[in-house]
Amino acid sequence: MTTTGEIQSAVVIGGTGKTGARVAQRLTTAGIPNRIASRTSGTLFDWNDQTTWRSAVSGVEAAYVTYAPDLAVPESSTHIEELADLAYREGVRRMVLLSGRGEPAAQKAEQVLADSDLEWAVVRASWFAQNFSEGYLLDPIRAGHLALPVGEVGEPFIDVDDLADVAVAALTRADLLGRVLEVTGPRLLTFAEAVSAISRASGRPVIFEKIGLQQFSDGMAEVGVPSDVVELLTYLFAEVLDGRNQSVTGVVEEVLERPARDFSTFATETARTGVWS
Repeated sequence: MTTTGEIQSAVVIGGTGKTGARVAQRLTTAGIPNRIASRTSGTLFDWNDQTTWRSAVSGVEAAYVTYAPDLAVPESSTHIEELADLAYREGVRRMVLLSGRGEPAAQKAEQVLADSDLEWAVVRASWFAQNFSEGYLLDPIRAGHLALPVGEVGEPFIDVDDLADVAVAALTRADLLGRVLEVTGPRLLTFAEAVSAISRASGRPVIFEKIGLQQFSDGMAEVGVPSDVVELLTYLFAEVLDGRNQSVTGVVEEVLERPARDFSTFATETARTGVWS
């Protein structure tokens, strides 16, 4: 298969999410026409409704793909295989898949993509720093008390802006094709240390508390979190945050030829936006 770095058009599946929105913005800045496809965008895309898939991938050369709710769920590999086959038939030649570290089901989905007829790359990410500022951890941080079922496990939190830069590089550079790009931040922090950094940066007291898995899942159910999301988060905290990912990779530095952004820098810059106030 002949590969070149240049692409003329792209679709960002999950383009309203944390990474997808950033990837779409960077493609636009680079002058690469792109469309956002999601359950809430102009181009509808729903993983549970395959009638929405064709219009999303038709007429573009490349696709950045985020899977909802997470590649950790068992059906993800089947969906990725079916999407890759459809995309190839529709003329897509390159796909970059967002994946997660230490998730067996995610690695199965990665392999399915690697076995497809597409040019491919995988961006396999550690825990997002932005989960504290844009996700389900934001409200507890604002309330000054974050309780999670995780202890002294170190996590190399990845800044999503770094992740998006690597994803766009994978979409546009032939030298990164056929690779699993495992991206991490530059150092390990426990969740308690991350919360302390946020507390210092924001000038507000934020307490971290370790709780049990059952207390965590019960608490989420009480505030109306859907049961499938509760099950997924409970799995991720019980399985993935068991120490298997206590390492940094240096892939951000290799691909972007600059340091990965440190969590303290993320916390300082995010605090200035007032999101935690």
